[in-house]
Amino acid sequence: MLDIQFVRENPDVVKESQRKRGESVELVDDVLRYDKVRRDSLSDYENTRAEQKRIGKTVAAASAEERPAIIARTKELAGKVSEYKEAADKATEEYTAAMWKLSNIVEPEAPEGGEDDYIVVKKVGELRDFRAEGFEPKNHLELGEGVAGIDMKRGVKVSGSRFYFLRGAVARLELAMLTMGVDQAEKHGFIMATAPTLVRPEIMAGTGFLNSHADEIYRLREPDDQYLVGTSEVALAGMHEDEILDLSNGPLRYAGWSSCYRREAGSAGKDTMGIIRVHQFNKVEMFVYCRQEDSRAEHQHLLEMEQEMLAKVEVPYRIIDTAAGDLGASAARKFDCEAWVPTQGRYRELTSTSNCTEYQARRLNIRERMEEGGTRAVATLNGTLATTRWLVAILENHQQKDGSVEIPEALRPYMGGKEAIEPTAWES
Repeated sequence: MLDIQFVRENPDVVKESQRKRGESVELVDDVLRYDKVRRDSLSDYENTRAEQKRIGKTVAAASAEERPAIIARTKELAGKVSEYKEAADKATEEYTAAMWKLSNIVEPEAPEGGEDDYIVVKKVGELRDFRAEGFEPKNHLELGEGVAGIDMKRGVKVSGSRFYFLRGAVARLELAMLTMGVDQAEKHGFIMATAPTLVRPEIMAGTGFLNSHADEIYRLREPDDQYLVGTSEVALAGMHEDEILDLSNGPLRYAGWSSCYRREAGSAGKDTMGIIRVHQFNKVEMFVYCRQEDSRAEHQHLLEMEQEMLAKVEVPYRIIDTAAGDLGASAARKFDCEAWVPTQGRYRELTSTSNCTEYQARRLNIRERMEEGGTRAVATLNGTLATTRWLVAILENHQQKDGSVEIPEALRPYMGGKEAIEPTAWES
């Protein structure tokens, strides 16, 4: 949620942000109109209520002749108080609904446009020339099946489309990667947390995921009223709901490990092969609470953390600055790291990191205490440190001619010292 005082004083800035996102500019005028009606209604209510109380106190001291008129006046005011209260409540409801629809203010440097209008910030690593090596690369599913490590057929049989089993060395590779991510995070001062994967509607709404991405989220049937998270960002953001944080010693940094669930609504026909786009996966997610003025520097820190992990798994990648029209409601700016997938001949997203400034904290009422007294909203940020999809890039970029997969050196200690995943026969 935005600061209403900022919206009042800078309506053109908010409108420009909405325009860059491709969202309703008129919504800003709606918010300001509802805000004025709300404030006027509350003023009418409070003034009339005060007058009612003042006159009511005179009844006992009034003469017998004066008392009927005073009582009649208090009854009249009571009716107006009820009327103004109803109007104020309605105006507050309309104002709140409109405010919660407004997305975060986009950072001025974010590119304008939609999904395809990103800017490539840099590229890292060399692309393998498989032709020069004398073989045609296999896709990650062929490789996974060849080492008896990915079973899509039985995943579909058990749970439906876009589900899978990871087995054997590939399952161990995922666990190794996630564990390495946690180790790196702890080395950098992050606190590991295994996070709930079911959250209350208020928490899901507070993080901004029920704005434009509501159709991506699984919701439990009644009588339960909870959502399955698509990232531990949601639970980690809600962890400090309605709290005042002490940031005097620096940001609070968490590394959340959880399973994640996404409906992939609107993805029919896209990435139907393998584990690139699935309904369930595992992820280590960084989440940070910091002072407002520190959020940009912290954003760069999270991006550096992601690059450190990508260097360890030794895959070519690029960093893109996501365009405003492709940002989630909470993000003021987002950078994606995309790894090269040889059999697709293109880069695919492995990580993203977003600066959500104070947007989520205002919605969840998370503040910090100021040295000079009082409180203010904190800033929140998030970033992916490792997730199941990384296996796609690792398997394809490290495959060998015989169908084996060389394990990146940094991951070998987490794989019992094993240097490669060898072709394996299925037991059944």
